[in-house]
Amino acid sequence: MMRYAHTNIVSADWKKLVAFYVEVFQCRLIPPIRRQSGKWLEKGMGLKDAQLEGAHLLLPGHGENGPTLEIYQHRTIENQKAILPNKRGFAHIAFEVDNVQEVLEDLIKYGGKSFGEITKKKVDDVGEITFVYARDPEGNLIELQHWNTLLPMS
Repeated sequence: MMRYAHTNIVSADWKKLVAFYVEVFQCRLIPPIRRQSGKWLEKGMGLKDAQLEGAHLLLPGHGENGPTLEIYQHRTIENQKAILPNKRGFAHIAFEVDNVQEVLEDLIKYGGKSFGEITKKKVDDVGEITFVYARDPEGNLIELQHWNTLLPMS
């Protein structure tokens, strides 16, 4: 058995970032709030003095057993510059939305920032994508996308 479980975001203020994803992307908090520490966590993470707190958010569109967004705040956090879309490694998360412009406006209203410009492009044999990159309040990249797919001919 194999199933995608979650994506983790390390946050400087987990409660604020959880509220952002709940408000903008209709994620749902899954209790309990996680408060974890101890040798077992240090050993599994390979991180001395590991202590964290945070929550799991059920992502929209996949039902009650869908993947979650895990937002944790560690007792000590290593800061880094915000990444660009072409940096090696994990780059962004993406949400398929009905209206890219409206969701971008909500994202900004709740503390996020626009990064790119809303763009449309026809993709041969697939349809037309409307998308933009933005950042959450802590600078993590998010892609907002909407597809007008090709309908099969009858």
